[in-house]
Amino acid sequence: MHPGMLNLKQFSDAQLEEKIQKLNRVYFVTHNEDVRHQVILSLDTLKMELEERRATQRAKDLQDSRDNGLDSLINIS
Repeated sequence: MHPGMLNLKQFSDAQLEEKIQKLNRVYFVTHNEDVRHQVILSLDTLKMELEERRATQRAKDLQDSRDNGLDSLINIS
């Protein structure tokens, strides 16, 4: 985790994706290896946050689909 990125929860997914795109451009424009290293750390942090959000959403969607699927199987008459 990059130390300069403490609270990523305040950003939307679109904002995180925009930051990733900007940092990708910065990485390819600069030739300073120290800057590139910091950009890579920042990119990794942003990508991990985005992937964590997506995994959480997939798990929630999967749980919701399981819950809804059982309702139609149980018939109490």
